[in-house]
Amino acid sequence: MASLPAGASKGRLRGALLPGGSDWQAIRPGDGAWMLDVRIVLKTDDGQIIGMPYRGMRHGPKDVLDRVARGEVVRATDYYLRIAPFFETASEKYGWLIGVGHRLPEGPVYQVFEIL
Repeated sequence: MASLPAGASKGRLRGALLPGGSDWQAIRPGDGAWMLDVRIVLKTDDGQIIGMPYRGMRHGPKDVLDRVARGEVVRATDYYLRIAPFFETASEKYGWLIGVGHRLPEGPVYQVFEIL
């Protein structure tokens, strides 16, 4: 199982990314935006399984997106990255989830918020 990258914060949802999943990315012609189609599975620290398919978009200046693609450290404020996650779980405890993301060289980091 993958763990959180160094410096990542932890909140109400704690757990790990299970092996497998998919991360499809396509660069949109014209404006160069990266279109994301990702399917991952999380296992919470209390043993619940959460499917997290999401679509998203990463957009910004070409030189910045090229640096992200090369795995360089880029500030989250230098480009736009938003995701629209869909959480699938049998656990009523985790019915409050929504998130936004940031791409680090070692992988994406998401901030998950509560839907009121």
